[in-house]
Amino acid sequence: MLHYLMKRLAFGVLTIWFIATATFVGMHAVPGDPLMSDKAVSPEIRKHLEQRYGLDKPIMQQYQIYIMNMLKGDFGISFTQQNRRVNDIIAEHFPVSALLGVLAIGYATLGGIMLGAITSLYRNRWPDYLLIVFVVLGISIPSFVFASIGQLMILKVNAWLGFQLLPVAGWGSISHMIVPSLILGLGILAYLTRLMRSSMLEVIHADYIRTARAKGLSSQRIFYRHQLRNAVLPVITVLGPAIAAITTGGFVVELIFAIPGLGRYFVQAVQQLDYTVIMGTTVFYGAFLVLMVTLADLLYGLIDPRIRIQKVA
Repeated sequence: MLHYLMKRLAFGVLTIWFIATATFVGMHAVPGDPLMSDKAVSPEIRKHLEQRYGLDKPIMQQYQIYIMNMLKGDFGISFTQQNRRVNDIIAEHFPVSALLGVLAIGYATLGGIMLGAITSLYRNRWPDYLLIVFVVLGISIPSFVFASIGQLMILKVNAWLGFQLLPVAGWGSISHMIVPSLILGLGILAYLTRLMRSSMLEVIHADYIRTARAKGLSSQRIFYRHQLRNAVLPVITVLGPAIAAITTGGFVVELIFAIPGLGRYFVQAVQQLDYTVIMGTTVFYGAFLVLMVTLADLLYGLIDPRIRIQKVA
């Protein structure tokens, strides 16, 4: 297990380096000037800014500085936000995205496992058909559509009640988190429901299930101890990337609901060609994704004792 863990960490570091390099190359290949602004900049000020951000150096020297600073955990200073370090932006706004993502992934995971198990129990009956329609809609419709519908429903409900039951946008209380977290986790909920349904239907026909029935075990014990436990393993596999995607990737939902999360600043950085913020947040997202995938693989082996990590010759 230790050998496997060290191997995965080595591949993780290599993956992060590739992400950092690809982001650096992509940012310097994009047309545009990161120092351009609405206000005219004199040649003296522009030269000072180029020296400050290292843009006056050769491209390979810029890359070397970028990698060395990244190894130190320093992503530089934002081009567009005066005297604000990228590390401070991540530290201030990632907890907001993380809290919203934890709420979303929590209900999406529990709901996906529960709904997937229900669809398998009521296969080819009306609850199964109804949930399949929900799964198709949840996967097919973009999150910004659900976000717009959610805001419209909040406005209608508040107007009908005559007082504000839920806020339309903003951040600061539990009521601000309810609708955005539900919308953010809806796609993952639908995907996990479909995955859990397929896994349950495969497990039902396994030999150990027939053996358990032949031994006279109750249906409830077979379901909870054998079917559900083994069917949840594919869900664990995709849970790592799903956690990383939801926790760091609610860009559209954060913009629509005016949530001061990290995704909102990433979108603004792309619009303003803020190189340091784009590269810093991209590397941070990549590192977080690698970490979540590694933890999911380890958890997969802990849940199923039959799985053994062996060195491949």
